[in-house]
Amino acid sequence: MTTDKPILPGATIGVLGSGQLGRMFAIAARRMGYRVHTFSPETDTPTGQIADEEIVAPYKNLDAVREFARHVSVVTFEFENVLSATAEAAAEFAPLRPSHSVLHTTQHRLREKTFLEKHGFPVTPFKTINTLEDLLAGLRAFGCPAVLKTAGFGYDGKGQVKIKSLDEAQAAFAQATEQERVLEAFVDFECELSVVAARALDGAFTHWGAVENAHHNHILDVTIAPARVSEKIAQEAVTITRAVLEQLEVVGVLCVEFFLTRDGKLLINELAPRPHNSGHFSFDACVTSQFEQQLRAVCGLPLGATTLLKPAAMANLLGNLWQDGEPAWQAALALPEVKLHLYGKLAPKPGRKMGHLTAMAETADAAAALVRQARVRLLRNS
Repeated sequence: MTTDKPILPGATIGVLGSGQLGRMFAIAARRMGYRVHTFSPETDTPTGQIADEEIVAPYKNLDAVREFARHVSVVTFEFENVLSATAEAAAEFAPLRPSHSVLHTTQHRLREKTFLEKHGFPVTPFKTINTLEDLLAGLRAFGCPAVLKTAGFGYDGKGQVKIKSLDEAQAAFAQATEQERVLEAFVDFECELSVVAARALDGAFTHWGAVENAHHNHILDVTIAPARVSEKIAQEAVTITRAVLEQLEVVGVLCVEFFLTRDGKLLINELAPRPHNSGHFSFDACVTSQFEQQLRAVCGLPLGATTLLKPAAMANLLGNLWQDGEPAWQAALALPEVKLHLYGKLAPKPGRKMGHLTAMAETADAAAALVRQARVRLLRNS
């Protein structure tokens, strides 16, 4: 179903998925007077705790999906591993934004990279892998190390393995799932950047600038805004991002993740067709957050200003912080320019994103130092 009429406050927004991204989206939506229904197989979820209604059913239950979509004015999603059939079923009864075609392309690494390459975007070199012979040929072409990834349903380093020599190829191939796989050349990068941006129904475009990301164990650890790179690189990253959103005809929010190579070239690592972990700082540090902007875009409203009020940094809080008991929240919050966001997850687990801290300061360096200091203060034995 399609409609270009604005969806105004008081309407109900449907969210496929129920994690922390949906939670922060629901907070923004309810603040602006919308109702929110969330659909996922889980109960008492981060999104469900904020939503007006939490529908609990498997994504494969297409009758339940259709019934969910009948009672909302528009459907969006908060993670891209929604089944294609689920998205199509929802779209029968309400506009789906971003569209099924955007979801279809970006939820599968091989389709995504092929799309980017076909349209001339700078992308990490890759090869399709179906057999061990494909893998060996790819390793000889790219050299070692290289990274073997499942083509679909991967995030935070899941479904990927780094191959350091040809001797490791057989074991790496054997431990992979039956899904299609993709081999990527290893990039010796200077830093990782991302640009979160939004595109409206009328083609209007906004962005939160290039931000700098540091990862630990394949999970985003700290984001610094703005990125500490040259204005030329920052602007180039935004220009590429805009072209990606326009080529995909995105209505909503999308993040483009980049490698910045040591010789100053930007390569797209991956796309995320939704608000992104690296944009969480915008909740506190910008005129309009990525979550409010997602709402505005999918509802056909004018986009808000994305002005960065102050340099900021975000640090993820993983379940590991709870290993010695409840973190010392008061110690971190004694730093007055630090903000705490917890996602309402029921049980902390190592590597599980439980929340984040945002710090604001006069410079990006100072914000990064402050947010790291705040996170250390959470440790009981610090």
